[in-house]
Amino acid sequence: MDEHTIARHLEDHGVRYTAARRAVVEALGSADGPRSVSELVAGLAVPQSSVYRTLAVLAAAGVVATHHGPDGVARFELAEWISGHHHHLVCTECGAVRDLVLTPEEEEHLGAVVAGAAGRARVSVEGHTLEIVHRCEECR
Repeated sequence: MDEHTIARHLEDHGVRYTAARRAVVEALGSADGPRSVSELVAGLAVPQSSVYRTLAVLAAAGVVATHHGPDGVARFELAEWISGHHHHLVCTECGAVRDLVLTPEEEEHLGAVVAGAAGRARVSVEGHTLEIVHRCEECR
């Protein structure tokens, strides 16, 4: 994660890179998947209300992506231009979301499947995501 690139991106969007924003970006950068506000607040010395405002500003600037899990909880992660292309493992019981990076061969195969489906639907592909819904080890 390149802090200078993120700072420049925010500056280009008229957003200051405050200490609270930096703390949230660093927390998301070290996480192994999207995090809820309560998970972020537990690891930060930033009030919950500030975390909510910070996430809204970072999302509007395209630094943070929002995911809504099967449990209805919004979770946040750094945008793919920062963290790289990946997919998710989503536990249906506890709602935990972990990152999953496919091998180049798997990604190529998935891309072909996506392209074929998009062609049949007569739409152009701008990207894709894969969520594998499961029950994690802790919930089994």
